[in-house]
Amino acid sequence: MYSFHILGGVMGIVKINDQLHEDIRKASSVMVRSINAQAEYWIKIGMLAEANPGMTFSEIMREQMKQADVDLRKVIGG
Repeated sequence: MYSFHILGGVMGIVKINDQLHEDIRKASSVMVRSINAQAEYWIKIGMLAEANPGMTFSEIMREQMKQADVDLRKVIGG
């Protein structure tokens, strides 16, 4: 299976197996993302996890929200 994605304005082709593509498709519908956006999200989180092996997923997400200047207390009403 070939999946097309656009990252930073450059289009590339990434070869992935059919089962992974199906998993991305299913997850994208649950997460209300396009298939490409879901794949990019998983790639980004995976890269961040490899670069920060001592951080949990929650810590990685909290840091990403902080870098994006998102005040989680306001988002969740706290």
